[in-house]
Amino acid sequence: MHPAYTLLAIPLFFLAMGIEWLWGYMKKKDVYRLNDSVNNLTVGLGQQVFSLVFKGMLLGVYVWLYNNYSFFHIPATWWSFILCFIIFDFFFYWAHRWGHEMNIFWAAHLVHHQSEEYNLSVALRQSWFHSALAFPIFLPIPMMGFDPAIFGGAAVLQTLLQFPIHTKAVGKLHPWIEYWFNTPSHHRVHHAINPKYLDKNHAGVLMIWDRMFGTFKAEEENEEIYYGITTPLKSWNPAWANLHYFVEIFQKTRAMKAVDKLRMLFAEPGWMPDYLGGQQYAGEPSEANITKYNADTNIYLKIYSVVQYFVMLGAGTLYMMNFKTMDSFYRVVFFLLIMITMLIIGSIYENKKWMIYAEYARLVLVMLALNTFYYFWYINWFNFVIGVSATLFVACVIFFTYSNITSQRQLNSANAQ
Repeated sequence: MHPAYTLLAIPLFFLAMGIEWLWGYMKKKDVYRLNDSVNNLTVGLGQQVFSLVFKGMLLGVYVWLYNNYSFFHIPATWWSFILCFIIFDFFFYWAHRWGHEMNIFWAAHLVHHQSEEYNLSVALRQSWFHSALAFPIFLPIPMMGFDPAIFGGAAVLQTLLQFPIHTKAVGKLHPWIEYWFNTPSHHRVHHAINPKYLDKNHAGVLMIWDRMFGTFKAEEENEEIYYGITTPLKSWNPAWANLHYFVEIFQKTRAMKAVDKLRMLFAEPGWMPDYLGGQQYAGEPSEANITKYNADTNIYLKIYSVVQYFVMLGAGTLYMMNFKTMDSFYRVVFFLLIMITMLIIGSIYENKKWMIYAEYARLVLVMLALNTFYYFWYINWFNFVIGVSATLFVACVIFFTYSNITSQRQLNSANAQ
């Protein structure tokens, strides 16, 4: 399934997030933080871009197994779709559960849990690598004979149905729904870092799997739930968000015996050999020991970052839709520019000094890449594109420069006080 198809739901995602924000505003609840939400959306877009490579390879493996090693071929009908959906959801439960119980999988999956808020933008915060690591768990499905199109449709539907459960705006539903299906109440438990809620409710759509295999936990009334991961990321860098736990595993294994280095990959998070202190457990979170990661960023830089995100979203959408017909050189160039843009947006919210020079360089690189691309491949559009891009380039340089001057003045004023 081409990842660009998922992008068709983007307007609905933003509409739903807008409604959720309005609900929070009317209830006087802080549902969204700009830096956290933009970071969630940036990480999610990165996952879609990485999927251009991973999903193509994984679908190729699926088709190969289906054509050569399936016991029989099940006809593509409505009933086979329902059956495939149920089986896919079953395997998803185990992929998701192992994503919490084994370091090698948790290293990728924890990206989805890093946000310290709980709203619909969190649903879009997905790991760049988890689908590639977890895909072998689903390989029995092609051998059962399910058509690749049926499998792809079931996977997309199962993913989309998990979007609306990432919200605090919906309380508990009818008991029958709560028993059989995953709901916002059940999934709030899954994202909580309260010790009694850790590693519970791994279901995708059907809650019956957690009830069957002993990982179900109901949300308790009138109790504060804290979100994120037990050791906060404290960064808006999307690349570091996807890599930091892999780095942490490597650093920990340097002091281990050879046999424990391998064991570390498949041990549960927090495991350490006895000679290095043994299993580590998370403490009980509270208002006293939980401080959400934040930084005081100039309002104009915030506006600039949001504009750049939506420009990147539009560019990323076009990139994904035209990926197959694009020259290999420009596939790499535009991929790198998207990644650089993500890093710079994150650095704006961290007030990194190098961000200023990096952004000017990025704007120049975007101009060069975009216009050489149109000159060599779409010459009829070249004059139009160079005119529009030059205008936007000048506007971005002026606004970005003004934002940084204003930010520096505010910083100097604060230091003087």
